[in-house]
Amino acid sequence: MRHYLKTDQHDSMWDKLMELHLFDPHKKLNLKNATPAQALQRILQESWTLADDDKDMIVMYHKFGYELNGQKQQIDSNMVVIGEDRTYTAMAKTVGLPVAIATLLILNHKITTPGVQIPTRKEVYDPILRELKDYGIHFNEYHTPYLGYNDENIRS
Repeated sequence: MRHYLKTDQHDSMWDKLMELHLFDPHKKLNLKNATPAQALQRILQESWTLADDDKDMIVMYHKFGYELNGQKQQIDSNMVVIGEDRTYTAMAKTVGLPVAIATLLILNHKITTPGVQIPTRKEVYDPILRELKDYGIHFNEYHTPYLGYNDENIRS
């Protein structure tokens, strides 16, 4: 497996796989006719469930480079959300709340574009981002000097 994943003996990714007991021949999932997704879910729930006093954290950082009127510019955007406890997690807030808000916007005919939409349309993302601020979820944006990008990494 290490050879397939191209990891060496001291790689932290290998430690994380070992932490899940994926290679333990005595590990029992006690699931009948489980799909691979159900088996993985059980493994992750057993190994990565938060303790009562644990909190999770979501950290996002985006760097946007663009050219406007012949000048290269950059915006850095970041967000940090800390969960309250093992139930009201940062992951639940940042995944569940946008879906719930979008659902209400569709039901209340404030999003009217038919079909499945990705949130790149102002009609979709603008009201969702506005309401997320009420829950303490927002991006901080900073105009910074353009630092350039490593085009070699983009193409590979």
